[in-house]
Amino acid sequence: MVKQIICKDVERVFIGDGVETRAVDQVTMELTAGEFVSIIGPSGSGKSTLLSLIGTLDEPTGGSIVYDDQDVMKLSKKKIADFRFEEIGFIFQQFHLLPTLTAVENVLTPLFARKVDYDKRERAEEVLTQVGLSDKFDSLPSQLSGGQQQRVAIARAIVHKPSWLLADEPTGNLDTEAGDNIFALLQTLNEEEGCGVVFVTHDPTLAKKADRIIEMRDGKKISDDIHQTI
Repeated sequence: MVKQIICKDVERVFIGDGVETRAVDQVTMELTAGEFVSIIGPSGSGKSTLLSLIGTLDEPTGGSIVYDDQDVMKLSKKKIADFRFEEIGFIFQQFHLLPTLTAVENVLTPLFARKVDYDKRERAEEVLTQVGLSDKFDSLPSQLSGGQQQRVAIARAIVHKPSWLLADEPTGNLDTEAGDNIFALLQTLNEEEGCGVVFVTHDPTLAKKADRIIEMRDGKKISDDIHQTI
């Protein structure tokens, strides 16, 4: 289990048509296991890019990201993929469910090519029940509401028992009530499972419910506020 993620002067530069864009500009921060952290900022502030870097979906063009004592980006692609499977679960605004697969089959997808020490089907049903979908195992995505589809996506993100959940605007496509329910579910998973949660949002109301708020603007971290939630 990764207990700490340390970002040191992290940069991500994109170059297109001769124009250089610093999506993430010298960000330094530490994340500790069990934290619930919101990253907030306007569109284009670099928060989603930073999340991709933390989750090893992208590689920084400068600085370092160290997981405990391991700079994962120095590993081979296979070992990075293994690390990602063992430690990280992703939740996106676009649910990315496969339309021809049932809820339980969608949840099983991260486990298809993996050897694990538990029954895969039982585990998929367990996490679907955990997110309140015990009656939707055999439902296709088209038969589910937006909030239910996002719950399937969350179940898929936790099926392999990760240390960290990285959520990129997971309530952005939902109405207020469904969005609040999804946020509450992530809080419950954080408290009961002990997994760290990094939650990207542009909604300050949701952000204030986290234990800590990191604010991004123009690729830079402009504030990092640890506070006691009410």
